[in-house]
Amino acid sequence: MIAPVVEQISDDYQNVLKVVKLNTDENPTTATEYGIRSIPTVMIFINGQKVDTVIGAVPKSTLLTALKKHLKKHKK
Repeated sequence: MIAPVVEQISDDYQNVLKVVKLNTDENPTTATEYGIRSIPTVMIFINGQKVDTVIGAVPKSTLLTALKKHLKKHKK
């Protein structure tokens, strides 16, 4: 449901961040490791550490707000 939005964000921020998709049916161990119980789940990582999670089919503005909050923190 949010795949087109995630792809837009990936294109818009291609020089700033990396977007990776994971199929939880094909990777149940990873899903369990990160406690993913609802799909879609978007996780934000900085330097390999999870810093935020957005769960559910949220609007693009919600995803961008979460991203921008962490991008600002990381630039400092």
